[in-house]
Amino acid sequence: MKRVAVLSVHTSPLEQPGTGDAGGMNVYIVQTAVRMARRGVEVEIFTRATSSDLPPVAELVPGVTVRHVVAGPFEGLGKEELPGQLCAFTAGVLRAEARQEPGHYDVVHSHYWLSGQVGWLARERWGVPLVHTAHTLAKVKNANLASCDAPEPRLRVIGEEQVAAEADLLVANTDVEAGELVKLYDADPAKVAVVPPGVDLDRFTPGDRDAARAALGLREDAVVLAFVGRIQPLKAPDVLVNAAAELLRREPHLRDRLVVLVVGGPSGSGMKTPESLRELAGHLGISDVVRFLPPQGGEALARVYRAADVVAVPSHNESFGLVALEAQACGTPVVAAAVGGLPVAVRDGVSGLLVAGHEPDAWAKTLAELVLHPAYREELASNAVGHARRFSWDRTTDSLLAGYARARDVFREEVFA
Repeated sequence: MKRVAVLSVHTSPLEQPGTGDAGGMNVYIVQTAVRMARRGVEVEIFTRATSSDLPPVAELVPGVTVRHVVAGPFEGLGKEELPGQLCAFTAGVLRAEARQEPGHYDVVHSHYWLSGQVGWLARERWGVPLVHTAHTLAKVKNANLASCDAPEPRLRVIGEEQVAAEADLLVANTDVEAGELVKLYDADPAKVAVVPPGVDLDRFTPGDRDAARAALGLREDAVVLAFVGRIQPLKAPDVLVNAAAELLRREPHLRDRLVVLVVGGPSGSGMKTPESLRELAGHLGISDVVRFLPPQGGEALARVYRAADVVAVPSHNESFGLVALEAQACGTPVVAAAVGGLPVAVRDGVSGLLVAGHEPDAWAKTLAELVLHPAYREELASNAVGHARRFSWDRTTDSLLAGYARARDVFREEVFA
């Protein structure tokens, strides 16, 4: 395997995760691309240009380039409008390849269904296998919608069905997702591979909690609950805010010590009501304990995890949950919704706790189990580090490269059948 074309239509790996459309998928693409380059595999990432100031080609690290493809207006184009620009994007991708010698790419790896549509055509034109990672699935998301969220359109469902039928290999984060691809999308089980995401074990490590709190302006004796991610109904930060209000109702003595950190920016349908979470905190009478921070990266993000007593991941659906792994790698237990891949990312009763449903009472009760019982919290914190170390981006990358070879064999069998 010498060269891989990675397709990421709707979000650039150069963007800061935590706002807009940038999230765990961005982290996944960057971390695996960098590690492939270290193994001598060239990676070219195609993404839509969102500014006229962006260079046509940018180097992420040696061996990894990002190509900004012009497709539609640079700004003001929502993800729901991107299907209308797929022809333009595909043309840009095919032109880039046409300037190279035949056989320039060994495999195409598409991320999210929009990219899968482009990858399907590139596969046919270039005569190379298509590997696809969905990251989220419309049918699963629609079955687990927040009450105020809008369902994914039928256009996306059809698009995902087409990609599932055409890809030479579908990469699932967990066994659960693999089963959903087979059951809901009629995917061929022989063309589905389970490859868990990883965590940057060099960046996310246990550290000095008091120093992390001092850097964030928090008291040493504060009780800190943190949410990290995009502010949108799917990620359900409102569940943590409601649970914090219920926790204070039950344990009013925590009032002067409780801090709820919400780290991230508006995304998806949350863009329409960017102040809704602040308004909810005000309505519940806990504006004084809820603190908002913009998306954090690198060491600043690790500092947030280390400063927290608990990191909450209350999503209505989550194909895996990278935030949960990152927090645990920093030695912070996680309280997460028992949905999607989170029961894999969090080992219930060992590295954190899982909550069935999203009711404030249940969440407040579970959070109290940790914040009111420091010895139990410390036990889970200690276990969290070991659990997170079972996952690494190196392992993910090795599995992806093996998957590429497998897809190449499948593709050749079909071509010469």
